[in-house]
Amino acid sequence: MAPLVQNLTDPSPDARPSRDARALDRRPIKIRSTRSVQALALTLTRWGVSPNQVSVLSVVFASIGAALLAWEALGAGTPWPLAGAAACIQLWLLANLVDGLIAVEGGRQTKIGELFNEFPDRVADVVLLAAAGYGAHHGELGVAIGWLSAVLAVGTAYIRAFGARRGFSQDFCGPQAKQQRMFLLTLACLLGAGEKLLRVPPQSIFAFLIIIAFGTLITCARRTVRLARQLKAT
Repeated sequence: MAPLVQNLTDPSPDARPSRDARALDRRPIKIRSTRSVQALALTLTRWGVSPNQVSVLSVVFASIGAALLAWEALGAGTPWPLAGAAACIQLWLLANLVDGLIAVEGGRQTKIGELFNEFPDRVADVVLLAAAGYGAHHGELGVAIGWLSAVLAVGTAYIRAFGARRGFSQDFCGPQAKQQRMFLLTLACLLGAGEKLLRVPPQSIFAFLIIIAFGTLITCARRTVRLARQLKAT
């Protein structure tokens, strides 16, 4: 608890170099420094919640969101499954953010923490994007775009991890990194819920999945080119 309080409020000069060095290899997220998120991380730390437990919780949120999208695919007659899926996506992102705060700023990193940090994200990418393809109500084409988006999302992480294994800083460039993908998917679910309320044909999820797939493909290409330049320079 003490390290988290110290680092989130007034880190000592001795603590800053290691914290800054670790921050260079983390996804740049502005909301990480907001008081509400820091307060949540501090509260969970005081309750004895570990970052790995929060990571597992993030998978639970993503799985519930995917189940709600599957419900929509089966023909839910209400907009609430899509609204709930949007909420679950945001809860997943919040849990994904807080586990890092507890681990890094809270000084509670573990030897297997990297597994809990990476694997849940890949599971969430696949189940949410693939389920969205089924919930898009565009037949086999919608399903294909959903799975394509999922595969490309995993691809962006693979390229980033490959670069990190070669000793380079993790590359979180976009245009469709995790936060951007899930923002668009959240928006798609909310617009899809609106379509059900207005009783208009479902188009939003399918359209946004196309944007996500195309943007994620560009992201894979950008990260590959940037990594190739780094490898050539060594």
